[in-house]
Amino acid sequence: MRTQFTQELIALTNDLTLMCRLTHDAAERVTDALVGADLTATYEVFALDERLQTMYSACEARTVVLLALQAPVARDLRHVVTAIQIATELSHIGALVSRVADQVYQSHPGHVAPQGILDVLAAMGRLAADRTALSGRAVATGHQEPPGEQDPGVHAMEVLHKQLHSALAAAAPSQPTTAAITIALLANHLERCVDHTARIDRLIRFLDTGIPPTAQPTDNP
Repeated sequence: MRTQFTQELIALTNDLTLMCRLTHDAAERVTDALVGADLTATYEVFALDERLQTMYSACEARTVVLLALQAPVARDLRHVVTAIQIATELSHIGALVSRVADQVYQSHPGHVAPQGILDVLAAMGRLAADRTALSGRAVATGHQEPPGEQDPGVHAMEVLHKQLHSALAAAAPSQPTTAAITIALLANHLERCVDHTARIDRLIRFLDTGIPPTAQPTDNP
């Protein structure tokens, strides 16, 4: 029974690692879609998200079975509980990226924003992709270093948010309010992707150290 349980945990970790890879690929492709108003990349994002949501449902079912039949304790219980929480965060990232892709689809054949603003949105997308890749490595190894006084990914996104705010303010006289609202929502979706990766990192530290996410150092200064 113990051997079977261990194999189930390994399979669960492998599934989560694959989900991280899918979110990374989706974030990369949505950035391509933003930059090039690329419908092919947009459709790929939709497909990746669909696959991600299917895997999320499978992970959820697997963790319920493990909890019900194996009644794990201590680190094993942390592993199972953390797994479903990480899967949930990855599911949220997939949904957010898909919303960005949907806006690219609706704006086609034009771009979602003027070039200066688009450059900032693309940088946000690349940051989200980089962060999901880092989270994927943490999930695969079961270890994540503390971020220090401030999570560098969250800080970088804050810098990009300020750049976007300045670009929107500069474009305000010639840009409809509805367009500015749409751009702000797109930026918010990408920012939230990074927030979800920060939560994944805290969950991995919880698995590794036993320190609950709420007791870990805050990501804010």
